[in-house]
Amino acid sequence: MTDQNAPLDPVSAAIADCGLVAVLRAPTADGFAAVADVLVAAGVTALEVTLTSGGALDSIAGLRRRLPDTVAVGAGTILTEDDAKAAVDAGATFLVAPVGGLGPQPVPFYPGAFTPTEVHAAQRSGAPIVKLFPAGGLGPGYLKDLRGPLPGVRVMPTGGIGLDSIAEWLAAGAVAVGLGGPLIGDAATGGSLTALAARARQAVDAVTLARS
Repeated sequence: MTDQNAPLDPVSAAIADCGLVAVLRAPTADGFAAVADVLVAAGVTALEVTLTSGGALDSIAGLRRRLPDTVAVGAGTILTEDDAKAAVDAGATFLVAPVGGLGPQPVPFYPGAFTPTEVHAAQRSGAPIVKLFPAGGLGPGYLKDLRGPLPGVRVMPTGGIGLDSIAEWLAAGAVAVGLGGPLIGDAATGGSLTALAARARQAVDAVTLARS
């Protein structure tokens, strides 16, 4: 079982320190390199490339070559052991799933959970961080209540998290939040990178403010 006060592995510690994981999902990963450059310049240092995006594995490999080693590049929507192996072989430094059920992995693995039972099971499996998904409809109050009986669990709410609710989730006990559409918008499919930069700065500032 993990303990919120126990040391984290370096990748998970870096994600917790950043407080944000940018979730990159689009029909194809063609625009992810430009999006990643903007996000990293704004201070977002954890990127999740979802395997539902065409060319995701090539994108992960390319981002690992393109970005500094201080940027964690992971793979999301991991559903099978084959998905996990392919992502790790491509260079993913962490794995994220919308559900649980996979065995131990060679890199940090954050399984998805929704109910207290699922969160507890994921924690007992040794997951350094549990992905609360989909979290948007639950609200930060759910996490606060959850951590009453499960104070040691490290949770990353993802799915429907707005930029204006980042601070509330962190105050409720989240170690980080996963941000998809509200952060990325249409930037990965030809939308404004300038607007993306503004959203990224807003997100990073929200983490800084929540922790100050």
